Amino acid sequence: MDLFEYQGKQYFARYDIPVSPGGPADTVDEAVAAADAAGYPVVVKAQVQVGGRGKAGGIKLADNEAEVREHAGNILGMDIKGHVVRRVWVEAASDIDEEYYVSFTLDRSAKQHLMMLSAEGGVEIETVAEENPDAIVRLHIDPLDGLTDDVARRACIDAERPERAIDGATDILVKLYRCYDEGDCDLAEINPLILKPTGEVHALDAKVTLDGSAEFRHPEWEEFKGLTEMDEREQMAAEKDLQYIGLDGSVGIIANGAGLAMSTLDVVNQVGGAASNFLDIGGGADADVMAGALEVINFDETVKSIFINIFGGITRGEEVANGIVEALSRVDLRAPIVIRLDGTNAEEGRRILADAGIPESQLRSEPTMLDAARTAVSLAN
Repeated sequence: MDLFEYQGKQYFARYDIPVSPGGPADTVDEAVAAADAAGYPVVVKAQVQVGGRGKAGGIKLADNEAEVREHAGNILGMDIKGHVVRRVWVEAASDIDEEYYVSFTLDRSAKQHLMMLSAEGGVEIETVAEENPDAIVRLHIDPLDGLTDDVARRACIDAERPERAIDGATDILVKLYRCYDEGDCDLAEINPLILKPTGEVHALDAKVTLDGSAEFRHPEWEEFKGLTEMDEREQMAAEKDLQYIGLDGSVGIIANGAGLAMSTLDVVNQVGGAASNFLDIGGGADADVMAGALEVINFDETVKSIFINIFGGITRGEEVANGIVEALSRVDLRAPIVIRLDGTNAEEGRRILADAGIPESQLRSEPTMLDAARTAVSLAN
């Protein structure tokens, strides 16, 4: 779950990470009230989960109530890269001497947590990595050891933070790691982490992604879901407990297992097509799950063909076949299906599909993943 900036700052505050005082607002009057509480001057910031807010006019400085009314009125309802602003965050403006970058995430290849620090903040870390890779300090952290004050201090020194920022930055690094670890984050990022003329260091921005697999430990996360940005396809899939990510192609993908689903996307791309989604029905999927997956795919009007790639282990071929037959009885599918069915009870599954009398214009079976991908792409084109 990706949090909005203001939600990320609220999450940081639970771990005593200093952030600017402020409040969220859905209306102009609420923005004025938040500004009055924070104290002028303030910054009015669009709350959307996309970069480039400042360049789009979604971040404005206000010195008084009239300017807050003007900026909040202009920003609320603004479209920023396809994201409509429904809420703003109004916070006290900060004087800035220097800007830094810090983040924690998981390095899957190393099987350790990864801390990244840079003395260049306020810009995309990808830009820094490309233009000045030596400016980034990367430090792997064994989850059994955690991050100590000594290690954090050494990282700040290696990142060439000024002496007067070392203590504050070290303190925030340790607290941010605790937020990332105990708070079950996939990503905890501050960009920029600022040094004020007074010598204080605090988070001016917050980017937090929570690990959905840990939601059972965090009933308090429910409060974050109200404004979570999710397109209609993803919302429908979530209601059916399906692992779905919307993409921009024209070939709908259904596979059992995340690895196979990713491989299926790669093969479709390899033969000249583009997937419209990632959809993993998981192991042991039954007919209802398959029918639900097809309903979600069918909801997407950009889908021109559907590629079902099943290698049965726990998932059984006859259940997949029954799901397809059931889905065709429930929904008038707009796009033809191409299926590659192999593994457990695959022959029985293929027999069920053959006996169902489904016309070839609606369903084609191919013996290999590559053949099925080529057929699906051809139909989509």
